[in-house]
Amino acid sequence: MKKTPKHLPDDIEALKKMLLERDKRIAKLERVNQQLEDKLQRLLEQYNLEQHKKFSPSSESYEGEGEVLNEAEQLTDAEPEASTTKQAAKPRRPRIAAELPRAEVIHDIADKTCACCGHALHKIGEEVSEQVEFVPAQIRVLKNIRPKYSCRQCEAEQTEVAIQIAEVPPAIIPKSMATPSLLAQIISGKMHYGMPLYRQEKLFLQAGIELSRQTMSRWLIRCADTLEPLLALMKAELLKQPVLWADETTVNVLDVDKSNCYMWVYGCGQESSTGPKLVLFDYQDGRSGDHPKAYLANYSGYLQVDGYAGYEQTDATLVGCWAHARRKFVEAQKAQAKGKTGKADWAINHIRKLYALESELKTQSADIKYQQRQERAKPLLKQLWDWLEKSKETVPKESLLGKAITYSQNQWPKLERYLEDGRLAIDNNRAERAIKPFVIGRKAWLFANTTSGAKASAALYSLVETAKINGLEPYDYLCRLLTELPKVTDSEQLQKLLPY
Repeated sequence: MKKTPKHLPDDIEALKKMLLERDKRIAKLERVNQQLEDKLQRLLEQYNLEQHKKFSPSSESYEGEGEVLNEAEQLTDAEPEASTTKQAAKPRRPRIAAELPRAEVIHDIADKTCACCGHALHKIGEEVSEQVEFVPAQIRVLKNIRPKYSCRQCEAEQTEVAIQIAEVPPAIIPKSMATPSLLAQIISGKMHYGMPLYRQEKLFLQAGIELSRQTMSRWLIRCADTLEPLLALMKAELLKQPVLWADETTVNVLDVDKSNCYMWVYGCGQESSTGPKLVLFDYQDGRSGDHPKAYLANYSGYLQVDGYAGYEQTDATLVGCWAHARRKFVEAQKAQAKGKTGKADWAINHIRKLYALESELKTQSADIKYQQRQERAKPLLKQLWDWLEKSKETVPKESLLGKAITYSQNQWPKLERYLEDGRLAIDNNRAERAIKPFVIGRKAWLFANTTSGAKASAALYSLVETAKINGLEPYDYLCRLLTELPKVTDSEQLQKLLPY
């Protein structure tokens, strides 16, 4: 018979108390151990995610991202070696538009006699090849001359002489040397191509024109002020639409005593849809929900947004974005150990089925989209919800996958709302595409000096992006608009200048 260890008490009650305390210590150690394991797992996830961001290509890239200094060398290195293929593919010659002007340059031989017998050579044909010559932008000065007229008879009679002269043509900026074409170039250069004013200043100086960035900035603000009636019409039209989308991004304004100001974007329609297509920017000095509430005052239609709570203050019916929900599962997938698959993969594959259906229905009418979503997407969403409910019990909430599950469940009423109407999209990518040119341009010009400059940028970005979504070339549209706008005398004429 084994002896009782000396440290164990002989009294039964004392022994029970000792065992109970031991069980409590074990339970506490298990909790601490679980907390440490969860913390280690979160650190591993963060490490794997940062490794993926640093060394792996992004699956959600946009035009303008990832430019590098040695782009030409990278593209050359990416081409297959000629020796690795049986027959090296001949590079495709770039197409040269037929409407471009041609200048013939004849390269002829000097001696047109035969080297053998000395007889004259006769022409049997010719070889023609084309090259592209770049001629820098042509800048010319318009010298406006207004002849003045007087009456000799009145002069002889020494009566009051009425001098007659043609009226000054209406201009977008009176008494300025800026023509519509020059303003259109400056606006499209900055808003369309992301070229800051200081770079344009250097380009104009190279062409022989001293045009300071301060002068150009004043011109842009004057243009924006003049365009206010047109932008008011565009906003009124926007608020009539049954479906809108919105997004926001930061902008640094030097004369505002805040770390971050915001550029908001609101829009309707997309490239392939019928009806008005609008993209309107709105500068505000913060991210408060009061800003979209004020901009969308009394609007009660659908508003497709991301998960930002500020939009809750509007009267609109909010629609969620599956791209944002999917992105969180993608982050959880990237954070997994290399080569491993897990719950995140299941969620991503299931969401991919929803997108496959949307791709199939892309060209269909709203009625057909509604019917097909009810029949095919609704069961898929039910399966996904059941999986979220089951998984949340076994996945740590602080993990990336736990956060993705929590986000999806919190957003679920908005995420499944796209089933209600065939005019709704599955995600808010239209808003992200609309605001992306501003984000890319911001990388070049970094900040706005003043609030008035930021508001002017919002107005001009609105025109440029609305022109683009309606298939117009921004420079051509701005030229026409800035030429005709000073002549407008009533709202009907103004309506005809809208980009849609």
